[in-house]
Amino acid sequence: MQKIQYNSERARLVKKLKNEGYIKTPLVEKAFLEVPRENFVPYHLKKSAYLDIPLEIGFGQTISAPHMVAIMCEALVLKKGQKVLEIGSGSGYHAAVVSEIIGERGRVYSVERIKELADMARENIRKTGIKNVEVFVGDGSLGLKKFALYDRIYVTCAAPDIPEPLIDQLKDPGLLLIPVGRYYCDLMLLRKENGKISTRNLGGCAFVPLVGKHGF
Repeated sequence: MQKIQYNSERARLVKKLKNEGYIKTPLVEKAFLEVPRENFVPYHLKKSAYLDIPLEIGFGQTISAPHMVAIMCEALVLKKGQKVLEIGSGSGYHAAVVSEIIGERGRVYSVERIKELADMARENIRKTGIKNVEVFVGDGSLGLKKFALYDRIYVTCAAPDIPEPLIDQLKDPGLLLIPVGRYYCDLMLLRKENGKISTRNLGGCAFVPLVGKHGF
């Protein structure tokens, strides 16, 4: 009964996000319908899993509001088979959505600085049956050199600037998406193409700060 309820709530949320213009493409829509957000929120907040708001996941961190996940997924123009780096695993939901979009031949590498959250994300991803996401504990502002270069990189916390290591670990051509500022910030899309770097401001947003060598 509960599963049916969540399926219905998930469908309603996706319809809302489409109507509001956040979900634009079939790949992103399908991913939102497939990934059970209730698996990625604390037990006492499961009833709020399909509200379009951020939710506390402990350690001063949050799972992003669904509309922000949709904005970021659409901006990255994700494609099947891509290799993606995520900075800030949180509870694993955003990586799960991306993994669904890029398909089983794609790969998501995620870096989380808080071990307990990394463990939580791994467990949530495991119980959801996702096979193409790996979570690592480390300083996300340094990226993850071991598996570079990446087709896409995205950051789920706010940085004072775009960390140089992330730009270095991005393929050419490639896209990097990051909130720049502190708490209230600008969502910046960086494009690397033919050896040139360009950036575009996609608008205001609010994120917890990136902590690390190239963070706060």
